[in-house]
Amino acid sequence: MTHTLFSRLAIFIGAGFFGFILWIIYLANTGGHSIFFDLIRHIPYGDKVGHMLLFGLLTYVANLALQSRHFLLGRIPLYYGAVLVSIFVLSEEISQGFIPSRTLDIVDLIADAVGITFFSFLSGLTQRYIDKQQQQSA
Repeated sequence: MTHTLFSRLAIFIGAGFFGFILWIIYLANTGGHSIFFDLIRHIPYGDKVGHMLLFGLLTYVANLALQSRHFLLGRIPLYYGAVLVSIFVLSEEISQGFIPSRTLDIVDLIADAVGITFFSFLSGLTQRYIDKQQQQSA
């Protein structure tokens, strides 16, 4: 699979996953019910695990869609995908303070940050593997 084709596939998957997250946010904001909410309630710390996975996986796909483009903050690479997801997460979490059916929770933000950081690391490893495979086939 070529680099460009893989990136396009990641864009397609990322857009679908982002739509799913927007749907979940809509349900939470309007007090709607979902089987996902019921499932999360039955898992210890399910809400926090959900935050880590939802926004971590979105970060993973966004980083791969952008072919792990990044800039350096000192010696730390910051992926553009992770920065975009972080801005979205921060905005969404802050907005919860203004929605009566939601709760602004710093622990949710920490869970989001852990997911974004961990999945950024995984996307970096994946990108190195993709680059290595492409160099070997060239």
